Amino acid sequence: MPMNATDIERMIKEAIPDASVTIRDLAGDGDHYAAEIVSESFRGKSRVQQHQMVYKALQGNMGGELHALALQTSAPAS
Repeated sequence: MPMNATDIERMIKEAIPDASVTIRDLAGDGDHYAAEIVSESFRGKSRVQQHQMVYKALQGNMGGELHALALQTSAPAS
């Protein structure tokens, strides 16, 4: 069963409490999402490290219940 956007957002915010999360369903199938995540905890980290933080927050659901997630991560503008 696919994950819904609310669950994705909740999992990210539980792991990265200060995150501002915007989720879009790209295909209308509940299986392909895009997420924009802004968090101070990303500051000074590479894009790969930022994405790893998000994947960790999803607790192994990437590739399983969550088939595709396009990520855009950043620290807040200074």
